[in-house]
Amino acid sequence: MGISTSTSGQDWNAIIKRQHCPYIDKKCLKTRKSNPGVAIGTCMVEYGTDKRNVLICPHRLLERKQIFIDCLHLLQLHTPGNELHVVPEVSIPGGSVDYFLVSTTSERKVVDFVGIELQTMDTTGSVWSERQKLLSELNIPVGRAVKDNTFGMNWKMTAKTILVQLHHKIGTFESLNKHFVLIVQDCLLDYIKREFDFDHISDSARLGDSMHFHSYSIKENKEAYKLVLNKRYSTDGNGIARLLGLNANSNVAFEEIAKQLERKISDETLLSIL
Repeated sequence: MGISTSTSGQDWNAIIKRQHCPYIDKKCLKTRKSNPGVAIGTCMVEYGTDKRNVLICPHRLLERKQIFIDCLHLLQLHTPGNELHVVPEVSIPGGSVDYFLVSTTSERKVVDFVGIELQTMDTTGSVWSERQKLLSELNIPVGRAVKDNTFGMNWKMTAKTILVQLHHKIGTFESLNKHFVLIVQDCLLDYIKREFDFDHISDSARLGDSMHFHSYSIKENKEAYKLVLNKRYSTDGNGIARLLGLNANSNVAFEEIAKQLERKISDETLLSIL
């Protein structure tokens, strides 16, 4: 429910009963299919032999709305005095986008926007048994005996699914000359970099690129955890195609014009300020 289990002095009975998510300011949306009335309430788990903190709920990325602040520079038409809005779940050609960061006039006319997609890890199995074990450790009755089920991380499917989605959607943003941003945890981006062809992706996050990757780390601070921007990368639609091992769509118009220009370029056409 947005509270570290190591935090002392918490009324866990009240927290579990309320089932409130502080990141969306409403009841946690993660529930079991067999019991949709009870929220799982787990947005981050320890996983692996190194007990790394891995995010499994995208709403956890909404902490302090930092991910939107870190996209402000991509609103290139935004000017002082404009309003800023965060609009969820917008359908575009190619699918639905999690959020749009929008700059508008005071009359609420759209001036500029950035599409923002959130992706956390999908799990194999269920974290429900781990939740029940925790409640038992906190002396909260859980009813039935806790089953010793295990869960895992579906790295390959998570990465492949989000990259395919990006490939479907980036064309719309490129046609409008707008930016599209994928927000991920650092461990998921590290997996993508390791398992896919990532060498062509710029690690300098160029404004001229349409597709941006923002990688975040989870930093532990006393009894709390904080979301921190780790690295930024950028590419375009062709770069996403290469990530997936697909043939990039060549820009025929650009290539034709470039060939004509190259035939005419000489020392005489060189721009000189003298």
